[in-house]
Amino acid sequence: MNAQEIAPDMVEEALPLPTAEMNGDDLFRLGMMYSTGQGGCPMDRVSAHMIFNLAALKGSTEARVYRREMSQEMDREEISEAQKAARRWIDAGVVTLAA
Repeated sequence: MNAQEIAPDMVEEALPLPTAEMNGDDLFRLGMMYSTGQGGCPMDRVSAHMIFNLAALKGSTEARVYRREMSQEMDREEISEAQKAARRWIDAGVVTLAA
């Protein structure tokens, strides 16, 4: 199971997930973990793109760059899946946008 497949209200202790307390930099680091398969995260472009998207929405300039680079390696369906997953996290209130 990957980050984008987990409903925001599910708790899975073994997998690092976005939280409401994370700022853009924290989310960027989490996205890097998914993009490289480090820190207990599976290597997963869709989850990484989703988390970079959340980080970018919270002001991370680096996340915008990495999200764009990841998009070049992904097909439209993967990008769409990542965007929908990011929206689910936002709608559930787990990740709030920067003011």
